[in-house]
Formats: sequence, C-alpha cells, structure tokens
Amino acid sequence: MTRTPSPWWRNAVVYEVYVRSFADSDGDGDGDLKGITARLGHLRDLGVDALWLTPFYRSPLADGGYDVADYRDVDPRFGTLDDFDALVAAAHEQGLRLIVDIVPNHTSDQHAWFQEALASPPGSPARERYIFRDSPGDRPPNDWPSAFGGPAWTRLPDGQWYLHLYASEQPDLNWRNPEVRAEFESIVRFWLDRGVDGFRIDVAAGLFKDESFTDLGDRGRRVVNGPIYSRPEVHEVYRDWRRILDSYPGDRMAIGEVWTDGPEELAQYLRPDELHQVFQFDLQLAPWSAPAFRDVVTAALAAVAPTGSAPTWVLSSHDSVRHLTRYEQSGDLPGVGYARARAALLFLLALPGSAYLYQGEELGLPEVTDLPDDARRDPVWFRSEGAEKGRDGCRVPLPWSGKSEPYGFGREGTRPWLPQPERWASLSVEEQKSDPTSMLSFYRMALELRRELLPELPDELEWLESSGTMVVYGRGDLVCAVNFGENPVRLPKGRPLLTSVPLYGDLLPGNAAVWLKV
Repeated sequence: MTRTPSPWWRNAVVYEVYVRSFADSDGDGDGDLKGITARLGHLRDLGVDALWLTPFYRSPLADGGYDVADYRDVDPRFGTLDDFDALVAAAHEQGLRLIVDIVPNHTSDQHAWFQEALASPPGSPARERYIFRDSPGDRPPNDWPSAFGGPAWTRLPDGQWYLHLYASEQPDLNWRNPEVRAEFESIVRFWLDRGVDGFRIDVAAGLFKDESFTDLGDRGRRVVNGPIYSRPEVHEVYRDWRRILDSYPGDRMAIGEVWTDGPEELAQYLRPDELHQVFQFDLQLAPWSAPAFRDVVTAALAAVAPTGSAPTWVLSSHDSVRHLTRYEQSGDLPGVGYARARAALLFLLALPGSAYLYQGEELGLPEVTDLPDDARRDPVWFRSEGAEKGRDGCRVPLPWSGKSEPYGFGREGTRPWLPQPERWASLSVEEQKSDPTSMLSFYRMALELRRELLPELPDELEWLESSGTMVVYGRGDLVCAVNFGENPVRLPKGRPLLTSVPLYGDLLPGNAAVWLKV
C-alpha cells in the first residue's frame, strides 16, 4: 500500500534557522534576513523542503527574540519588512516553504501593551491584558517557578505582582481577555498575507492558566490539565486559528511546541480542526539506546495514529544540547558521538512523518561547552547565577568558510555575537562540501535518497527485530537497521542503499545504521 498524496508538511524535512546565528550580511555580528536569503542555496542543495525561522521581530533580545516587542515588524538588527518579503519570495523561487515562529504566551516587557500596563493602576483595562495579582507581604501569589530559575512572579512598586513563566522580561498574557485573542488572530493574518506557509507556536500549551492560581506543591510544572499547561480552553484558540489557516490557499499549517506528560495528550492538539502537527520531543531527550529509541517511536506512532495526522521527529534544536555531544558518554573513544549522530539521522529520516533538523547538525557541529562566562547571553545563565550554563552552546554562529573567526558568518574582521571555537575551521561548509566522506555530504545523500524513496513508502512502520543492541524496522521494501552497541552484528537481508559507516562484509559495525532494499 503506497502513500496517498498529502499536504506538503506531512512528510517534509524542515530546517530550523536560528536567525541570529545563521549568516550576517552587514558585519554587525548578528545574523539577519539578508544573510539567510544569500544562503538559501545551501538549504536547496542540502535537500530540505522548508525552513523555520526563530523570532526576528522587534525585541530587546532578553531571551533571543522570544521576548517580542512588536509582532508586526522586523527588528533592525535583522533587517526590514522589505527584507522579509524578499526572503519569502526567494525561498519560494527555490522551492522552499517558510515557517515563522509566533510567541503567544508572553510579550516583551518593552511591548507597548505592557508599558501601558505599568503606567496604569491596578484593575485597569491595560493590566487586564496580562496576569497581575495581589499578594500580602513579600510572598508571591503562588509557588509557580520560572522555567529559567527563580519564582514566576515579579513585584511592582505599587505592590502588585505579574506572572512570567520564563524571564521577568517576558510577562504572560491573559488569554481570557478577548482583546488578546483578537490581537493574535490579526497577527496570524498579517504574516499569512505576507506569504508565510506556516507557524511554529511557542509554548503552545501554556496560554491559559487555572483561574484559582493554586500552588503546585509537589505536582511539578507539567501536569495534564494542570494549573499551568494544557488547560482545556487552549483548544478553542487553535480551532479559531485553524479556520484562519484553512481560509488561505496553499496548505498553510501550524505546528505546536507542546510539552506534555505523555504522547497521548499530544493527540488532543491534533484533532482535525486544530493544529496540523505537534513536536514529539521524546526522541530529542532519549539516550543512545535501542530500547529507548524503539519505545519513543512506538508510543508516538500509537498516539498520533487515531488523529490521522503524522508524527514529527527532532534530534536537536535551539533549546537543547546538540545531539552529537549528547551521544558522547564518559569513557567513549573519540568520534563515537559523531558516528552515533550519523546513525541517528538514518533512523530519523526513515520514520513516517516529518523531520525537523537544526542548523549546523548537517556540519556535525558539537555543543560549544567552553564559552567564556562573560560571553554568555542566555537568561538561564543569569537567573540561575551561573549554576546552569544555558543554551548558548548550541547557538554559536555557523562556520561557512575560512580559517579563522568569523568563518564566513560575517565580514572578515568582525566578531560574532557569540565566539566561535578555533576547531570549527575544519567543520565549515567550504571544507565539507567537496569531501564525499563529510557529514555535510552524508546529509545531502540521505536527504536525496529519502526524497527518491518517499513516493513508494507506506505510512505504516513494522518492527522487524529488536534484540540486544539492534533495532530493525521496515516501511514497505525499505528496511532501516541500527546497531546501538559497540560490537558488529549481522546485517538483515537486503541490498544496502546507504550506510552511516562502511560495512564489514555482512556485518553492521557498532554505532552504525544502514538502509536496505528488500
């Protein structure tokens, strides 16, 4: 049974662009929209179907742009609305779709609404757009924690407290206020009118909070239908957004960043009149282990199947340690993380559904763990007083060419907003593009072969073997085998199409994967 024609996003490979770290066109140290436009050929040649842009809106960048001061304009550091329009047009000319981030849970504290709220008295309509509460003494209204450390409440001089699930510069909006809902429907239409193909929704499960604002106690932050996340009211918002998306031509879509207690809850967001996709993060969190990878996929497929949607898979993102480094364990030989990352790619790309890649993984970039403390920018670093390193290590600007910083990221002699390691000279696009054994060449081969095979692959997956260190699954006549152990194992039957490392005759080496035709 072959796959029937489906919307572009269902089986797409989407490339996440962390705008500030992709390519700098004007030499100010920050990546920008013109830089992305100039490098679209890299994404075309890589073989992806779409790119997802992290926030590029006007922002003080207290949290990398996820603190939005104006949802309808481009921050001058990143360009102009004309630059954005040019990027959309150029991407479409290259056959690439474009997804943008939308941040509905909170704004920047520099947003005009919040500045008006600060200048207005308690109980005013301006404060009703956000979540302000009274609390006696110095105790916050409840025990809710910020995801970045410390309490989720900040007190104002007039005695009221405002809620921020993240940094204090990111006050949470009050989604029970109709003005907030109407404003975001207008924002969605604004970007759809400019030609975007979809939205990645930040903190998609967090818009509504329990009106009682009870303490969490020992329940933790992520609780199904709990006080903070996945309140039932959130689904009405996405039904409204789905009607807007469906009113535009071209299969416009939305994917939610939804952290839940289990895959079953994800399915609630995938009802036919809600979101098209939600991220399945469990594979990103899974250790390098045959049972762990199989269990994640089994649970995700079972949860998504009744919805008629398709799963999404991700190994790295702007919020996590790069998977090449995650797969390196104490005592491993050099290069083991690199080998496991190549094998993980084949495991990922053969699965049914869409794959989301994070910029730089196609170059085999590791996490930068030795950033100087005075270079760090992540609010997690500051709010934890240095106890947590934060996410800067996966956000270091990309190396494109050359032997020294900025490695083609910006103009020669300029300093990127985060320092690049000297060891990245050998990992640049220029160094890898003509090397048939490089990580970049491997990604290109895997993505090209996936595109060739996809029209004949069924959506169903069959587990063929899972014993010890080996996982084998099939989709039609394509078989993917992964050896999670250190010692070689015998290959399943079939003709090898692509391997992550050379084979030993009829043996699959340790920390390796193969695609076979049967």
